[in-house]
Amino acid sequence: MSTKKNKNESILPTKIVEQTVSEAPNIIFIMADDQGYWAMGNAGNSEIKTPNLDRIAAEGMRFDNFFCVSPVCSPARASILTGRIPSQHGIHDWICGGNTTKEHEPDGKGELIEYLQGQPGYTDFLAEAGYVCGLSGKWHLGDAHHAQKGFKYWEAHAKGGGNYYNAPIIKNGKVLQESRYITDVITNNALKFLNNQKGGDAPFYLSVHYTAPHSPWGRDQHPYELYDDYDNSCPFNSVPDSLKAPDWVKYRSIPVDDTVTRRSHLSGYYAAVTAMDCGVGSILDWLDINDLLENTLICFTSDNGMNMGHHGLFGKGNASFPLNMFEESVRVPFLMSQPGTVPKGKVENALLSHYDVMPTLLDCAGLKNPEAESLPGRSFESLLRNEGGDGHERLVVYDEYGPVRMVRTKDWKYVHRYPYGIFELYDLKNDPGETENRIDDPGCRVKIKELKGELDDWFGRYVDPMLDGSHESVSGSGQYGLTGPARKGEPAFSDKYLKRFR
Repeated sequence: MSTKKNKNESILPTKIVEQTVSEAPNIIFIMADDQGYWAMGNAGNSEIKTPNLDRIAAEGMRFDNFFCVSPVCSPARASILTGRIPSQHGIHDWICGGNTTKEHEPDGKGELIEYLQGQPGYTDFLAEAGYVCGLSGKWHLGDAHHAQKGFKYWEAHAKGGGNYYNAPIIKNGKVLQESRYITDVITNNALKFLNNQKGGDAPFYLSVHYTAPHSPWGRDQHPYELYDDYDNSCPFNSVPDSLKAPDWVKYRSIPVDDTVTRRSHLSGYYAAVTAMDCGVGSILDWLDINDLLENTLICFTSDNGMNMGHHGLFGKGNASFPLNMFEESVRVPFLMSQPGTVPKGKVENALLSHYDVMPTLLDCAGLKNPEAESLPGRSFESLLRNEGGDGHERLVVYDEYGPVRMVRTKDWKYVHRYPYGIFELYDLKNDPGETENRIDDPGCRVKIKELKGELDDWFGRYVDPMLDGSHESVSGSGQYGLTGPARKGEPAFSDKYLKRFR
């Protein structure tokens, strides 16, 4: 990455906003890790058991065309929090160093790096306005040992992922091994925060960031009764059974070549989702018992999407090399509910993105977004008022993962890979499964030029030239550091996968 100074490395002002909240709703933002949009009962999957997510959808809204900003965890999460695209905040891959101690993160050598230092998130604005902000679960944006971004309650996973038992959790700045199932721990810590807010005068904001349903998916990683129930009785007709990846895929991060392995992975994945859903149910029940449902805006999403056999891949954007932008990688679940405020049982089809989350939540809290002019997102709060129409002018969404960029309209998708080539064009209206790449179709030349122009214009408006991911050798194998080769003589991104294919 560039060794120039990041222009975002500024010191936050003492007062970010001059507003305060009165009669503002509480907000609970629940985020899964690697959950596909298709992995919910309310989205049409009749095999997976998600009664509590289905309850949120039934009592509120399901957004059917919601997209992440980057199909991998750390950049996606940074974009949700700050409203910036990766080429504005500088995180282009999952963070493999700088989160915790050397014992738990050998690549990081024990260094703690606050990757978003100087870049305010919406929780900074909420906290300044009077919200009490808490986090339980995955952070994975550097220095998990210290609370950041306006959070006062901080029960963070030290790394951001790993085994479901004996996971490293930060307690008072130290790493402790948690013997209990990590999904239950994250739920219990969330409930502790909620109990601490009972009777308080200030509204609260709570991030509940599960590590589920990210791998590992072995039987030893999840409650046996859930794993065995799926393994013994689920035909898994809700996901493709093809194990062949596209011809351009040179590497699969999770290779699956036999039906036994496929069934094992799917049993663990579905079990992880159902276990997380149980935790969501506990949070909903707490709100119900304490008469806070009507004054609490509940959001549920995933940091990125997930292929579980789709396109012959298991994983998200880095399930393949070259990196991919398949629908299952970039499209995410998104649910919102608040009785009496959010329309009940509505399905919204407008094209929306995680970069729209920050302005929307600030709108819902009655706060202005002081960075609105420099950010790509637009509030979709009007959709929650059921005012008619789509209430949102955006007809296009964009994604990036290092040098891979995507523009997606209602009917078309164009994928551009800057240093590697292999461009893609899909007619989503007639080929929703993205089975036929139309990039060499002479009849599509005008459409390609149109979409490439839109992609160039949009990224040209928002990219910080010093943080431009299109020039970086992002391979999907992780990012360590902010300043690239100048940092202790090591590259920002591992080159091991790239060398294999040169």
